[in-house]
Amino acid sequence: MLIRAEHLWWNHQHHTDMLVELHNERVISIRTFDNSIADFIVHLIAPLLTDLQVNGGGGILVNNNPTPSGLQGVAAAHRQLGTGTILPTVITDTFEVMEAACEAALSVMHKPGIGGLHIEGPHLAVERRGTHLAKHIRPLDKQTVVLVERMRSRGLPVMITLAPEHAELDLLQRLAHSGAVVSGGHSAATLTQTQLALDNGLSCFTHLYNAMPPMSSRVPGILGAALDSHAHAGIIVDGIHVSWEMVRIALRARPSKNLCFAVSDAMATVGGPDHFTLYGQDIRVQDGALINAEGALAGAHIDLLTSLCNLVHSVALPYSEALPMVTDIPRSLMKLPPAFVDVGTPLSDLLIIDDAFKIVTIH
Repeated sequence: MLIRAEHLWWNHQHHTDMLVELHNERVISIRTFDNSIADFIVHLIAPLLTDLQVNGGGGILVNNNPTPSGLQGVAAAHRQLGTGTILPTVITDTFEVMEAACEAALSVMHKPGIGGLHIEGPHLAVERRGTHLAKHIRPLDKQTVVLVERMRSRGLPVMITLAPEHAELDLLQRLAHSGAVVSGGHSAATLTQTQLALDNGLSCFTHLYNAMPPMSSRVPGILGAALDSHAHAGIIVDGIHVSWEMVRIALRARPSKNLCFAVSDAMATVGGPDHFTLYGQDIRVQDGALINAEGALAGAHIDLLTSLCNLVHSVALPYSEALPMVTDIPRSLMKLPPAFVDVGTPLSDLLIIDDAFKIVTIH
């Protein structure tokens, strides 16, 4: 079977007008288009995408179902939408919920679709908590550090989002030393506080702009420190959390390329019903956004493939810059094995879409 691809992400590079040949549902050759008659003509072939911030999907919320079946159910819902690897994300809750999510992630760490675990909170700034429940928020403590160290000792990739101003440096250093990716977010940290954290193990920032104070000409704060640093940063590309203009500004402001990656921040409504319950509140989709009873954004109602579409069409990035933000960059950050389109790749591991960014089923 021959598939002609207008765009192909191959060997970490963008190629145009290529032929991908399959036999027994595996890639057997890749070559430049040579006037061969193709069985299918598609817009893009790429590896399945990688999303480092997924709170839920398919009607399942990680906090409400922190079990092996819950995490696998979320991963399965996103795989149907083009994302092959996720970090299930447990947000601020009781320690028991966080611990259950960690145990679940350890038990399914070698299952398809599970790339590790993202712990977002509870060590946040109350004034920048967003939808996170205030009563569970507390400074970084040894209990969480020990839990992360245990997961890392078992080889589980871990990202932990915290407010740098509420993390003692010795505990921050222990998290970084464990190999966890320590990410700043839901924070009102000053420039100085953020830079100190960057010097002591902070290496990423969570959903850039959101749950951070806006910067000004004399007060750059955590946002200015993030943009000016060489740390990685996730960003939500739904046009609701961050305007297209501000996404472009952030990408231009970074000191080098390949530092920003897209995250969905998806909730249970992605691939599922239009509402769910969080902290006893009913959260519903309203005009494409998820709003809680306080009127705050409560995660996002978007998948990563739609985010890629937005990067290309609304942010106006070339594929050479947009595709790494949903494939190579997040995988590199978490030290996950590269995802390839290459000879031997199974058809099931390919993202194949048309020019409307809809998944094409190859028979």
